[in-house]
Amino acid sequence: MNRISDIQRKRLTDNFLIIASISAGLGLAACQPEGSAEKAGQKIDKAAHKIGEDMENTAGKAANTMDNAKQAVKDKADVAEEYIDDAMITLKVKNALAGDQILSASHIETTTINGVVTLSGTVDSEQSLGRAMELANGQEHVKSVITQLLVKPTTGVQ
Repeated sequence: MNRISDIQRKRLTDNFLIIASISAGLGLAACQPEGSAEKAGQKIDKAAHKIGEDMENTAGKAANTMDNAKQAVKDKADVAEEYIDDAMITLKVKNALAGDQILSASHIETTTINGVVTLSGTVDSEQSLGRAMELANGQEHVKSVITQLLVKPTTGVQ
């Protein structure tokens, strides 16, 4: 029976040493300078705050980039609309000039930039020149008309 007691005593001693070692380790860990947990918490809070700010900055930059992209698309659409408007104005002026009996023999070129119509070429009389300007001015969305028309009377056989 002495042997069983020795074995039990050995186990108790081993268990006591294990518990004492764990207690000593925990005790040493608890002996860290006061406030170090608070300092670690503050560092974590600062890091989290910085990450939050970085995310806000990134989100702000992304929103700004999106706004810039939207504005660029709008600007391009406005330019495209101007080109379409100018093309439509030119087409309407050309149709009006071509359908007019007085101007049927005239050679008139028409261009439009930002709603300003330029007429160039030749007409056979001052009346034709005035009529061309009148027809061009009468079209929708025409802001003004510039004339570079030359009056060249037709030469008739006498």
